[in-house]
Amino acid sequence: MSAARIFAVMVKEFTQLTRDRLTYALILVMPIVQLLLFGYAINNDPHHLPTAVLIQDDSAFARSTLGAIAHTDYFDIVETARTPAELTQAMARGRVQFTITIPGDFTRRVVRGDRAQILVEADASDPSATGAAVAALAGLPQEALKRDLLGAVAPARAAAPPFEVVVHRRYNPEAIAAYNIVPGLLGVILSMTLVMMTALGVTREYERGTMESLLATPVKPIEVMIGKLAPYVLVGLIQTVVILALARVLFDVPMAGGWGVLSVGTMLFIVGSLALGFLLSTVARTQLQAMQMSVFYILPSILLSGFMFPFRGMPDWAQWIGTIIPVTHFLRVVRGALLKGLGFADLWQSLGALSLFVVVVVSLAMARYRTTLD
Repeated sequence: MSAARIFAVMVKEFTQLTRDRLTYALILVMPIVQLLLFGYAINNDPHHLPTAVLIQDDSAFARSTLGAIAHTDYFDIVETARTPAELTQAMARGRVQFTITIPGDFTRRVVRGDRAQILVEADASDPSATGAAVAALAGLPQEALKRDLLGAVAPARAAAPPFEVVVHRRYNPEAIAAYNIVPGLLGVILSMTLVMMTALGVTREYERGTMESLLATPVKPIEVMIGKLAPYVLVGLIQTVVILALARVLFDVPMAGGWGVLSVGTMLFIVGSLALGFLLSTVARTQLQAMQMSVFYILPSILLSGFMFPFRGMPDWAQWIGTIIPVTHFLRVVRGALLKGLGFADLWQSLGALSLFVVVVVSLAMARYRTTLD
């Protein structure tokens, strides 16, 4: 054993590391960015959840009740509906997390002590996003009308809670976590396999020198790109069928419909993920760099897309970043189709975002590909 020889090898490795600037940057930047990003963004107790209301009894009691609901800090009333159908549409399309209906006989029943009720419906497709907010409603009947039930109506307040909150959890009444997690796994698994396999596969060709040999043939670069990515499209489709079949057989995930929009969304996401992997391969010089960049993309896709943590629980800036990530929109398509039975009219914005992602990434990949080959 020679300390001098060991030190010489160490110096050589550090020198090589500083020459590999991309790997050096990823080693230093990745942990810092992820720590700051995820440390501030992840929140399991979301507040200020968008809420729509249908007020059929515009009275002082109704206004006090809505004010008490907003005072819990869990509900932000952002929309007022005119019919129950508008409430249903707002929740199905994801504009609101909760809907509240105050019936027309609310005041009369409160004054008479006749079991008045209000209806609170929650989008429980993600149970973790609504659990704390629903729990906050437990004390609402005792507190909401304290200042209103005075004088002649005071006996009604003393007898029993002036009204009852009826909670209806839609799309996942039993709050089964698998109904939310298992469909979301489709987007995560496709991202992990397709992006990483493509990035590593193409980079391996450059490392071994076989890509230059292939391009020496009459095959055009665009034909090489399509030919290399096409088999992975089939891989992605097979993975999709297997995951959906197992989700139904093993976890009894409801299949409400929406197969057309799910098919289009899946194909867009597969093509976009493959193009992204190809783009990463044109930047990376080694398979290690390709792996590091793939992980740098996959981690935000898991943590900021709404897969593991409630999307609306994140601060606004983190939601903005999450909106850029294609997995976010694909998860909305998958969950909307399977759990809610939504169609093209309801999910066109998510499909449009996936289409834009495909166009942008394919264009960048082709531009970078030509530059790399030259």
